[in-house]
Amino acid sequence: MAEKTAKATSAGAQKSSMDRFSNFTPYQTTEGEEYMSEAQMAHFRKILLDWKQDLMEEVDRTMQHMQEDAANFADPSDRATQEEEFSLELRARDRERKLIKKIDQTIDRIDQNDYGYCDSCGVEIGIRRLEARPTATLCIDCKTLAEIREKQTGL
Repeated sequence: MAEKTAKATSAGAQKSSMDRFSNFTPYQTTEGEEYMSEAQMAHFRKILLDWKQDLMEEVDRTMQHMQEDAANFADPSDRATQEEEFSLELRARDRERKLIKKIDQTIDRIDQNDYGYCDSCGVEIGIRRLEARPTATLCIDCKTLAEIREKQTGL
């Protein structure tokens, strides 16, 4: 019972986080527009700032939820269920905390006009890939190669 409730809570938190992130209008390039123009940079800055704001609000909701729902249950099963739920929420928030740090680093790259280009080979990452993963630092080819290397070495 505890495991089922905890999994449902965790899945719900992950789904809502992704739903919030995907709530933007895709960028429409104009003919002859230069890659990573001011308008494109502003588009991605807004996506990142909105995403960060949503994550920060989720942290606040989690803290409030944990303070309000913390109870000292007499039944060990109820206590274990609550502890498992809190543990899953804290793990999700820890992943989000790391993501917020990555979002901040990405915003710094935009500020330095170093956003949208592959760290490995220097080619354009691409608008659609960046919309799918705004914190991406590798083009799809380099990311694929890195994943293959990772599987081969087992790291």
